[in-house]
Amino acid sequence: MKPWLGSWELSVGMRYLRARRREAFVSLIALIAGSGVAIGVMTLCIVLAVMTGFEEDLRERILGFNPQVVVLSHGGNLRDAASVEETVASTAGVARAAPFVYGQAMVSSADAVSGAVVRGVEPGRIDDVVEVRRHLLRGSADGLGEPLPVETLLDGEIESVEAPRILLGFELARSLGVDVGDWVNLMSPLGSPTAVGMVPRVKRYAVGGLFDSGMYDYDSTILYMAIDDAQRFFKLDDGVSGIEVRLEDLNAAREVSTAIEERLGYPYYARDWMEVNRNLFVAFQLEKLIQFVVIMLIVLVAAFNIAATLIMVVMERRKDIAILKSMGATHQAVGRIFIFKGALIGVLGTALGLLGGLVGSLLLRRYQFIELPKDVFYVNTVPVRLEPENFLLVAGASILICVLATIYPARQAARLAPVEVIRYE
Repeated sequence: MKPWLGSWELSVGMRYLRARRREAFVSLIALIAGSGVAIGVMTLCIVLAVMTGFEEDLRERILGFNPQVVVLSHGGNLRDAASVEETVASTAGVARAAPFVYGQAMVSSADAVSGAVVRGVEPGRIDDVVEVRRHLLRGSADGLGEPLPVETLLDGEIESVEAPRILLGFELARSLGVDVGDWVNLMSPLGSPTAVGMVPRVKRYAVGGLFDSGMYDYDSTILYMAIDDAQRFFKLDDGVSGIEVRLEDLNAAREVSTAIEERLGYPYYARDWMEVNRNLFVAFQLEKLIQFVVIMLIVLVAAFNIAATLIMVVMERRKDIAILKSMGATHQAVGRIFIFKGALIGVLGTALGLLGGLVGSLLLRRYQFIELPKDVFYVNTVPVRLEPENFLLVAGASILICVLATIYPARQAARLAPVEVIRYE
């Protein structure tokens, strides 16, 4: 048996694509159908590139200010942080590990007050897991926890006092009306017991730097301080909240988390970034799936046009089909003629759509001519990320739909009785 690409059925199908004067209308419909396939494929490729770009950019921003794995204890704070950290750091797949302190407090300045999430880290290892320095807007992360002179009002006079350095999110600093070199008060809602009842713990700190992660939720709430200061402020003694981990392979978070839990045993457990942000990324995947299905309807409409074109060709070529069958062509061979013709329309339209989608995505990424309002989105321009898997998925789905649309016309042509055609025509 001859291969399909060299078969006479394919040659006949290609001849049917070339219009003669009396068949110009049929070929016009075929051209419209191919254009519909191309437009649908191009649109879908660009949409998936943009959605993938948003997802990747959001993932980088989230992981840029969050550990990829966090090791915690069901019993609360970790008292044996050094041994736990050593075990975690020696686990396969772990690049770096460091202890941290996590807590919530109220932070106030001379003009405003706001809630804050306090993250205590070791000053010399501030970039081991989370790259804070890369996001610094002003000031410096060096000397975190070291005293910094600030001016404050004492007994009606402005005096200079020393306070431990901390880092504030840009939006948090703006809401408090402070900048690098100013002071803030940190208040714990737990308080300390006294003879007159519970009194909130208040301590003064100096703003040593401001960071801008690009995520409003982080920049408006997070406050970094030295882990020793955080332990004293929250009265943890030598305890820590947990161990934060950076991985060698981001996509192996689930496997590494399981390995850490097996090595540490109860009461320790690990939470990876996929689990913590599962709802967000599942929503992204669902949105991409819905957009894929909706835009593929454009290709489906074009596939109906291909089916209509083939049906009209079958009606126009009844005599040709009868002659072919009289000469010994089988039902399968006649059916393949129209399957090949519809598949050619689908493949050509898909190829043009892929090319258009690739060019459109590259232009969108290169020139960034679509600007987004920063007060609504976390990026200024539309992010674009090209994934070969997306293009292959779109191409496969498009060609499959176009081929399925040819089955009915091909069966009608194959079932055509040559005797009836020759008798009446």
